[in-house]
Amino acid sequence: MEKAIGETRLGVLQGDITQQTTEAIVNAANSRLLGGGEVNGAIHRAGGPRMMAECARIRLRQGGCPPGEAVLTSGGNLKAKYVIHMVGPIWRGGNYGEETVLRNAYLNSLRLALAYKIKTISFPSISTGAYGYPIQEASTIAISVTKEFLQQYAGLAEVWFVLFSPEDFRVYNEALRTCQ
Repeated sequence: MEKAIGETRLGVLQGDITQQTTEAIVNAANSRLLGGGEVNGAIHRAGGPRMMAECARIRLRQGGCPPGEAVLTSGGNLKAKYVIHMVGPIWRGGNYGEETVLRNAYLNSLRLALAYKIKTISFPSISTGAYGYPIQEASTIAISVTKEFLQQYAGLAEVWFVLFSPEDFRVYNEALRTCQ
């Protein structure tokens, strides 16, 4: 499913984010910018040593990336030219500012894309795997923040949410369908 938001196509796809051909893909990173499991590990493995070395330089320069923030590296061996490493919140019940951190993570990723004149970007579902954020809430936040951003700022041609599992794909499709 997809919608036009101004000049931008906003859509949901089922697939492997490491195979996307958008200019940038977003990594569900940890604060240390090290590979791990799930999406983060897959992106680090596919990106290879060049991307990992860039993450190491960022760690040395600024100590990593705090939750709600984002940093950019090359895509290394990926089809995407860039990877935006965004750190989402760890779910602790919803009373510890998780929604604000998740919103900021999406906003900072989108701002970084505009700053680097990136026209096409793909996001996975952030914080819903190992970090435990409930996917219904996370998908609504992801879609609404992105839609609001696109209504305010021009420059992005395509924004995709790329979900691996059929259930996550269904949830994000529903969030996009019902987003006001």
